[in-house]
Amino acid sequence: MDITRSTVFVPGATSGIGLALALRLQARGSTVIVGGRRTALLDDIVTAHPGIDAVRIDTSDTASIEAARDAVLERHPDLDAVVAMAGIMQAEDWTSDDFLATAERAVTTNLLGPIRLAAAFLPHLRAHAEAGAGAGAAFVTVSSGLAHVPLAVTPTYNATKAAIHRLSEGIRLQLEPAGVQVIEIVPPAVRTTLMPGQEDSPIAMPLDEFADETVELLATRPDAHEILVEGVKLLRFAETSGAYDATVARLNATDPHAA
Repeated sequence: MDITRSTVFVPGATSGIGLALALRLQARGSTVIVGGRRTALLDDIVTAHPGIDAVRIDTSDTASIEAARDAVLERHPDLDAVVAMAGIMQAEDWTSDDFLATAERAVTTNLLGPIRLAAAFLPHLRAHAEAGAGAGAAFVTVSSGLAHVPLAVTPTYNATKAAIHRLSEGIRLQLEPAGVQVIEIVPPAVRTTLMPGQEDSPIAMPLDEFADETVELLATRPDAHEILVEGVKLLRFAETSGAYDATVARLNATDPHAA
């Protein structure tokens, strides 16, 4: 992925990590289309950041994904990268009787959403790759350090991100021979509004630092399979380093969302 000349669609980019990465990709030379559910926020982004385009999308709704695909490709037929950024993170209590709705929302948004995005955009990305056009083609997933070390209060979120990690590895085996690069961004806890209290959490990585380091890695390691900032490596390699149990205990002891 060449971020100096890519045309990138980022669903889930009206705030937080998605918006921070979108702005930095544009600054590096990419043409960027942001996506999100809230049209007022999309309008604000377009006004504040000339050159960025915006398309409404709800990644929990297949019809919305297909409509967004049609709009993006009509306006940007040279699209060569999709970043499946949209996700939710909510606390669950599996010792109670009312966790199912929260768990199902997480699966729909965090796992089915990227799968549906892939189904909608991969035919175009494969054709783009076959044509040998532009900066190549890439499908970018977003997992989490919690794919590798579980946070007690978010079991389904952890599970969806573990699934995204393994899905990324699996589809890479099929897509890269067809010319479509699969890149997995693996964030640690980052100071965003993803969960209440996280924006001010002292143990979370500042958003600007995460976005700067991530985009620098994308720029300097264009063939990377995983984008790992330093702050996530403790979680990513906890099991292989032999520090898994200690890392699980440390993570959950310092979690500000724990009861």
